[in-house]
Amino acid sequence: MANHIFPLFISPLIVIMSMSLIISQTILVEARQLLEVTLPELPKPEFPELPKPELPKLPEFPMPELPKFEIPKLPELPKPEFPELPKPELPKLPEFPKPELPKFEIPKLPELPSFPHFPDLTKPTVPTIPSHSTTSP
Repeated sequence: MANHIFPLFISPLIVIMSMSLIISQTILVEARQLLEVTLPELPKPEFPELPKPELPKLPEFPMPELPKFEIPKLPELPKPEFPELPKPELPKLPEFPKPELPKFEIPKLPELPSFPHFPDLTKPTVPTIPSHSTTSP
């Protein structure tokens, strides 16, 4: 038979957890009260407009013209010519006769009996609810 002993060091942890849950409810109430408090609107301070500083214009430097270099032509290299390799002559493989497989007869499946024809049933009609007039005579 298995014996399960409750560890004693867990019991103080359970007490601490339950106390923290009780304390957390008061924090929620205080937070809700802070949300409901309306503060008076204070006027926004007005600052004087500062003049925008003007940056001095940078002088324009002329772009130097780069010299054009001529690309030297490379000499054309001749394409290498490889000698043709002779094709190897392989002996012909002998032809083996193909075995003839016997034809298997597929047995015919028995025909399934047809399902019985059930009579068509009429759909039930929903009774109508009589309407009452809301105006009094």
